[in-house]
Amino acid sequence: MKLIVRDERWPIAGAFTISRGSKTEAHVVVVELQARGHQGRGECVPYPRYGETIEGVTAAIESVRPQLEAGADRTALQALLPPGAARNAIDCAFWDLEAKEAGVRAWTLAGRNRLDPVKTCYTISLGSPEKMAEDARAAASRPFLKLKIGGRDDVDCIEAVREAAPRARLIVDANEALSFHDLVRLAPDFDRLSVHLIEQPLKAGEDEALEGYVSPVALCADESLHHPDDLALCARRYACVNIKLDKTGGLTEALALKARARDLGLEIMAGCMVATSLSMAPAMLIAQGAAVVDLDGPLLLARDRKPGLVYDGSLIFPPEPELWG
Repeated sequence: MKLIVRDERWPIAGAFTISRGSKTEAHVVVVELQARGHQGRGECVPYPRYGETIEGVTAAIESVRPQLEAGADRTALQALLPPGAARNAIDCAFWDLEAKEAGVRAWTLAGRNRLDPVKTCYTISLGSPEKMAEDARAAASRPFLKLKIGGRDDVDCIEAVREAAPRARLIVDANEALSFHDLVRLAPDFDRLSVHLIEQPLKAGEDEALEGYVSPVALCADESLHHPDDLALCARRYACVNIKLDKTGGLTEALALKARARDLGLEIMAGCMVATSLSMAPAMLIAQGAAVVDLDGPLLLARDRKPGLVYDGSLIFPPEPELWG
């Protein structure tokens, strides 16, 4: 086995702004695993919210180089690294490599007969009501819009978007920016404006106030969910969980988490960081049958890798083998 690691920068079209800040590029880490004449690839996005950096994730990947090049497989990988971006890139590269070596598609290895196209949300960055309405108007034909919130004029922003895109289903994502008091105050207005889902309103680890609270709009956990150990608490506080491969540490754990979440009666949201199609492709397996799909990362970039996923408006088609899996 040969391991290759590199980081890449992909410019965002404009800027991507949430309650924690703004960025103008997606800085990703790519892993390649080469063995027996085949190559598998995986991509991850180190996330500062979880204490991750490009340098730290690269170092974590390099720390397991001896084991990988000595023959450690995807099963062994789960114990070599904790959940997070570093393990995700390697895990997804293993899936790609295994599929190519077996001459089948990755979803076949996961026990699926086929992969169906899915419709993704399209994200509207946090901004003034006027700017968010302008962006929503340009995307009004899309079936799902995900609005980043966390400012003083959240209701004004959603009202402006609703007027600009009256037919779109709306999801709002606070990225932990609200207090419980804020949520209780805003949720009735969100309901009035036909918001479908509120994602991560409170800070992870400080969301116990949600237990016993009956929200007029369904709540979805994002930062509060990383691995199966978090599910019991999530089931008491949320109706839905956002599964991202960069949080779970790869497709292997994400598939197990999805199954366990469904056993607990939780709805599934398939999510992503802002990244290229190489990050989205394995997440398409999580998107199958999900209540909400948010795999719009490449749509937010100024350019995507080639070959990339095929997007027809908001409809995403399964990846070709040249991309992944």
